[in-house]
Amino acid sequence: MWRTFHSIAGLLAAVLLITVATSGAILSVSPALDRSGATIPAQGTVSVAQLAGRVVNHYPQTEQIKRLPSGVIVVYYVNDGTPGADRVDPLTGLGVGSYQPSPLFRWVKDLHRAFLRDDGGRLLAGLTAAVMVLMCLSGAFLLARRSGGWRSLLRPLKGTGDQRVHSELARFAIIGLLLSALTGTYLSAVRFGLAPEPMSNEPAYPAEVTGGTPATVSSLKALRETDLNSLHELVFPYPNDPLDVYSLSTRQGSGFVDPSTGELLEFEATTSHSRLHGLILSLHTGEGLWWLGLILGAASLTVPVLSFSGTRIWWRRRSSADRSLNNADIATADTVILVGSEHNTTYGFARVLHEQMVAAGRRVLTADMNDLAQAYPNASMLFVLTATYGDGGPPASAVLFMRKLNHFHITDCLSFAVLGFGDRQYANYCRFAVEVDEALGVIGLERLDEAAFIDRQSSRMFNDWGHRLAKRIDVPLSLVHDPVPSTRFKLELLDRADFGAQIDAPTSILRFGPARKTGMASYLPWRAVRPLPEFEAGDLIGVIPPGDETPRYYSLACSSTDGLLEICVRKQPGGVCSGFLHNLKAGEQIQGFIQPNPDFRPAPGRHPIILIGAGAGIGPLAGFIRKNNARNPMFLYWGGRNPQSDFLYQPELDRYLDDSRLTGLTTAFSRTDNRAYVQDRITEDAPTLRDMIEKGAQILVCGGREMATGVRQVIDDLLVPLGTSVDTLKREGRYLEDVY
Repeated sequence: MWRTFHSIAGLLAAVLLITVATSGAILSVSPALDRSGATIPAQGTVSVAQLAGRVVNHYPQTEQIKRLPSGVIVVYYVNDGTPGADRVDPLTGLGVGSYQPSPLFRWVKDLHRAFLRDDGGRLLAGLTAAVMVLMCLSGAFLLARRSGGWRSLLRPLKGTGDQRVHSELARFAIIGLLLSALTGTYLSAVRFGLAPEPMSNEPAYPAEVTGGTPATVSSLKALRETDLNSLHELVFPYPNDPLDVYSLSTRQGSGFVDPSTGELLEFEATTSHSRLHGLILSLHTGEGLWWLGLILGAASLTVPVLSFSGTRIWWRRRSSADRSLNNADIATADTVILVGSEHNTTYGFARVLHEQMVAAGRRVLTADMNDLAQAYPNASMLFVLTATYGDGGPPASAVLFMRKLNHFHITDCLSFAVLGFGDRQYANYCRFAVEVDEALGVIGLERLDEAAFIDRQSSRMFNDWGHRLAKRIDVPLSLVHDPVPSTRFKLELLDRADFGAQIDAPTSILRFGPARKTGMASYLPWRAVRPLPEFEAGDLIGVIPPGDETPRYYSLACSSTDGLLEICVRKQPGGVCSGFLHNLKAGEQIQGFIQPNPDFRPAPGRHPIILIGAGAGIGPLAGFIRKNNARNPMFLYWGGRNPQSDFLYQPELDRYLDDSRLTGLTTAFSRTDNRAYVQDRITEDAPTLRDMIEKGAQILVCGGREMATGVRQVIDDLLVPLGTSVDTLKREGRYLEDVY
């Protein structure tokens, strides 16, 4: 519900929201500009009497002195019958320039308040503010769901692209936008009588005035007792009228001053309602709170970006929702695919499975998990492909599934398999898929296969699941789906360093450059080489081996600014792609594409970084160290087999130690007399690591899944005295894994 409302309201009101927010951002600069040109005496150093006396010395025909919310003092006067207005220095009374409100700001204010219209425009602006309030609230609920709960809102967010931009900006701006929208809605409600107006505190004109000889304005008692910083305005009496008085308005209230005695007459204190109204006005405009105005202006500037990114997210969701498939009906379907998705990306994978099952002669029905029927009378296979949303909850298209499952009628021949989609960086990785798998088992359905999980929409893992499933159900499947098609490019091997051949664990560090063009283009120097795409250490390159369209992914050990692309590859027994890469010779080319991996990066700042890896997992870790130009504390724990045969990156690591890009190096080798694994070294250094973690250290782990599991266990053990866990560190973005 929240997402639907948020999307529809944002789309319908996008232009109005952008107009109001952008004009508000422009107006937010005005209080700061005014404040920069104001002289603000310290509290208690200048009285209204002193100010008025100084002003009158230079402007004998003064009619009014006004102190603007910014602190600027403006005198309104008549000179030879011509009215004028000047800004004055309160310490001298001298004019510092004429005063005239900016025509630009006046036009923008009219645009902001009423879209350059009259009351109809003001009403529309008020409704836009109310929509913004509702969007802020719905957006806050969506952010909390995505972050895993309200307590996680300030923790690092995951994801990439528009979704990441939208969430990060919303998290930054939501309080400012909500404050602007709430105050704007209130002011509009007051304007149209939907909220009570502040009661007038204007005093009645005094019934008696002494009418004596006027004293000098600087000697008047009431003005001497009023501090300049509380002044709103002082209106002078009409010349030559002995019964006229000074009109004084201050933060505390309003009254009149007898020009002869200086006594304060008929004073009315400011009501609490008026004070509240003034505060709300200041909170909305920034007048008198110039610093807050700039903060609110910065928040308002996010609205155009939020509108654009939100529209793109909605459009992609809508486009991917266009899933017109050759669906069988409930009564005749022999295969059912149910999909749980938040942004409909899971449907791309479901579509591939659907089409291949249809090609194999099956009658297939694909639908939302929310559309679970009471029974599928002829179905023998049920596949559930579902993502997990937020703190382990169901995605949008699966929120009704568990409730409907209570009324599901089981047929004797129906078996099921669950495929979960998620991100291993989250503590609740694929939790909803696990719950669905358990629930289907509890009601008595037989499993075709154990629940499987896809990390970060991995095409490779989806393909591997398809191969396993094909053997189980005796249906030929080749499930290839790239949810974000990437631009492919060619690379040429520049050089290589080979390790591990003596211990039957061949591992190579391969360095590639842009592929040189052949043919006529090779004679044109400026077109001979295409530059590398942008990437960072820790991103992935998908390598497509000849004759095989299924990419294999390898972590990058450098960034594009290094001018080359470097990977570390262990040759796997029977591995098609790893074998292809290990057989490459200098000058030969490969084809690949970049898959960003922004969730595996060292955090900025001076907190220690603890890098843990084994084998070829050292690749991206070495890349992080290489880029540590700020010399922040960085420690590497790495495990290999034998220091003589497979000490990967040894010369580079020694160099990084010498120039302080690497603070400490601890190694463990499993094929030596002092046999040890990286987990053993972590246990030995537990007190030191615990101290670093307590001080805010971040841990990054890269390597095989078995190693990562062992590391997670020993880190969990050493965290016990701190009262925390790896899961907690993961939620805080302080424990990241890239495992295979």
